[in-house]
Amino acid sequence: MMNIGEASAASGVSAKMIRYYEETGLIPPAGRTASGYRTYGPKEVQILRFVRRARDLGFPMEKVADLLALWRDRSRASADVKHLAEAQVRALEDRIREMQEMKAVLEHLVHSCAGNDRPDCPILDDLGGSGAPSACAAKAN
Repeated sequence: MMNIGEASAASGVSAKMIRYYEETGLIPPAGRTASGYRTYGPKEVQILRFVRRARDLGFPMEKVADLLALWRDRSRASADVKHLAEAQVRALEDRIREMQEMKAVLEHLVHSCAGNDRPDCPILDDLGGSGAPSACAAKAN
């Protein structure tokens, strides 16, 4: 058995996140010593690694819970897992598209900025709403 710090090191999940996952019910509560310290075994560390990997792949917490339930259910259909993964791929594609649009707008603003000693700044103007963000967005698309 190991304490929370050792479980954290073994799983790659911070102690703070382990506590959070327990509080939210994502993972079962840890066992406790007579003095109240959390204890973790290999099974709990494996669950924490699973959660960390799913989070690394961008799955939101509720989908991680769904994946954990499927992982534990040996009578599951792999199609159910595949559907969750396909939905995550689509969500990532949407996020990538949104980030590419943000990058294009920001690149346009950077190119619009003289970057000199003058105080006027199209970047700050856009952020403050006094610029023409619709024109920037149109040029980015």
